[in-house]
Amino acid sequence: MTHSTRMGEDIAAVRERDPAARTYLEVALTAPGVHAIWWHRIASWFWRWEWFLIARVISNIARTLTGIEIHPGARLGRRVVIDHGMGVVIGETATVGDDCLMYHGVTLGGKVAQAREETNGRRHPSVGNGVMIGAGATLLGPITIGDGAAVGALSLVLKDVPAGALAVGIPAKITKRTKRT
Repeated sequence: MTHSTRMGEDIAAVRERDPAARTYLEVALTAPGVHAIWWHRIASWFWRWEWFLIARVISNIARTLTGIEIHPGARLGRRVVIDHGMGVVIGETATVGDDCLMYHGVTLGGKVAQAREETNGRRHPSVGNGVMIGAGATLLGPITIGDGAAVGALSLVLKDVPAGALAVGIPAKITKRTKRT
């Protein structure tokens, strides 16, 4: 897949999920979530080639320009939408699946209390496909958020969330997700 195709996919994903996004050009020029993801792809390329310093410099420039901090070691899927975005933090060993939606203030953070051997070096959450994470939600540690799950705004998630479930509260409690029509 070419870079321009991926960029087009990113823009289309924002247009589908954000009613305020009027045109493709507007999204391409003004959406900080899209810009952060594009910068992340560049930084991630350098990270994978073990050019760590330049990867971190690029990610810091992106954070300064967008207000969104994505570690170059993090893995992001396709069509990830970061809506509004200010204050989003995605840690080094985090993974985010395809078609996810995150709002401002989301943290995918690490916990160092567990030994690295216990978690295969993973310190940050793994988010499945089609997950929605509400504004201000904090997900900490090497937890897994299943496909199609949702995390409510301002929730603190410290344990795995099964596929299709809803996690809400501090600390988050798991409930069955109801389908909206």
